[in-house]
Amino acid sequence: NPRIIYGSIAGFGQTGPYGKRPGVDQIAQGMGGLMSITGLPGQGPVRVGIPICDLTAGIFLAQGILLALIDREKTGEGQWVHTSLLESIIQMLDFQGSRWLIKGEVAAQAGNNHPTGTPTGVFPTSDGHINIAAAGTNLFDRMCGAMGADDLASEERFRSGEGRTDNREEVNERISAYTATKTSDEWIDILNEAGVPCGPIYTIDQVFQNEQVQHLGIAKTVNHKTLGTMNVVGQALNMTATPQPDTLRMATPELGEHTDDILAELGYDDNKIKSLHGSDIV
Repeated sequence: NPRIIYGSIAGFGQTGPYGKRPGVDQIAQGMGGLMSITGLPGQGPVRVGIPICDLTAGIFLAQGILLALIDREKTGEGQWVHTSLLESIIQMLDFQGSRWLIKGEVAAQAGNNHPTGTPTGVFPTSDGHINIAAAGTNLFDRMCGAMGADDLASEERFRSGEGRTDNREEVNERISAYTATKTSDEWIDILNEAGVPCGPIYTIDQVFQNEQVQHLGIAKTVNHKTLGTMNVVGQALNMTATPQPDTLRMATPELGEHTDDILAELGYDDNKIKSLHGSDIV
């Protein structure tokens, strides 16, 4: 059937010296360089807290399948679409990978700081911590103005992005002296009002309790036949013509739950389906 579009994901690629190796997310995180740039400086390799190679490989494969569907409308033919955990995470390296390819720079662990843009990171408050992203000079000036940090804004060494990054430790220390004087909520209001990106650092439960997250409705209700009514994470994609329902139509099926229904839709009769089960084909 030349119209078939077939999608597959490997650990390290379909061919090559590692093509037959077993692959899982954490192995790809390490081999793809991600663990070398995650964590605090000198901490040693650190994995990302989600299976990011698995997830991005699935997203990239879905995008590729959609492209193949569009191509099939023009050519009438399908194709094999494939990616790997390794390829996906290397693409996700983004500017960190480009730093090596273009300039020969080997990115290192930068902790909570942005690797190249200062100040962007975590800063203490009187009751916790906040994220501030004021790397551009305009944002830096806005932040200093909102904080009343005229001494910081006028320092010649800090007038350029490169100068701020070269003196990152001192810049962060001096900003921290200001942020420690007020609560997180106070600074979040002050800095956002000034047009400076700033936000809280939540635990997972606080994420779903946040008013903006609740407004977005990304937590969905589903009725499971054995677990009952429960909440699950919805999709990040929104479509105006086909919006997500607040209550999902069905829960994730049990293994093989719909096999017989699908085979029946494909034209297999009861006897043939029984035969497939009897032969351990399904």
